[in-house]
Amino acid sequence: MSQTAKQATDLRLPPERAGRPAPAEVAARREGMTGAVAAGTWRTTPAPEETSLDGVRVLRFRPSGPARGLVLHLHGGGFRLGCPEMIGPYAAALAARCGVEVVCPTYRLAPEHPFPAGLNDAHTVYRALRREGARPLIVSGDSAGGGLAASLTALAAGEGAAPAGLILLSAWLDLTVSAGSYWTNAATDPLFSQESAETAADLYLQGHASSDPLASPLFATLEGFPPTLVSLGEGEVLADDARKFHAALQAAGVAAQLQTVAGMEHVAVTRGLTLTGAAETFERVAGFVDGLTQAG
Repeated sequence: MSQTAKQATDLRLPPERAGRPAPAEVAARREGMTGAVAAGTWRTTPAPEETSLDGVRVLRFRPSGPARGLVLHLHGGGFRLGCPEMIGPYAAALAARCGVEVVCPTYRLAPEHPFPAGLNDAHTVYRALRREGARPLIVSGDSAGGGLAASLTALAAGEGAAPAGLILLSAWLDLTVSAGSYWTNAATDPLFSQESAETAADLYLQGHASSDPLASPLFATLEGFPPTLVSLGEGEVLADDARKFHAALQAAGVAAQLQTVAGMEHVAVTRGLTLTGAAETFERVAGFVDGLTQAG
């Protein structure tokens, strides 16, 4: 049996499970995000189209002309926070710069909806976008959304339907929370920590094995993965996740690029293009997308 066929056999999404209510701190942070959306914090011009793909709410950011491709981007937030609106300025800028459509889904969040609910939603949207036509379809994600993007790619590759490319921005790829960079970079990462990662992983997994390759794609079989861009800030606690995943991709024969930026904070490029390293990262992402969507 080939590695790809074996992966298709091994990677099976478990049944969805009932979750538990969100802690007060998570509920309060979500309420703050809802207020920010209502206040127009991440509003873009033109506004995205709000629609549904097989029951999953999505925002679709379109270029001014015909789209050369599609980018399915999954937002971060530790699997328990976040919304597609917060990615709006980044998605709109990428759509305008590369002439692609960027689709951002509202996937279900933990702890009310533990693993694999969010991944199921991402998979649903991915399959719906594949049915739309032959344009190159790229999967992308930041932080926990990067983990979902890599898990989705593993699932799709096992089905013989890998995307045209994969973009991982400060991705959280190992929910065992055991990487050495949680300690070595603790003082240089103000946005994420070992403690917050352990809390988020517990809310998301709720007893499911953290070593499951669809929860921690660092442990997935990577044969059949498409060209991949892995981007990180050198001082992030997730730096080891990114470097190990890039090395594993290379070992599997995948065309993988690694971008490390000194002084760049966690998911800077999706938080604001004026942040340190964000503009540099955006141009690297744009060049990667151009390479997959421009003919000739």
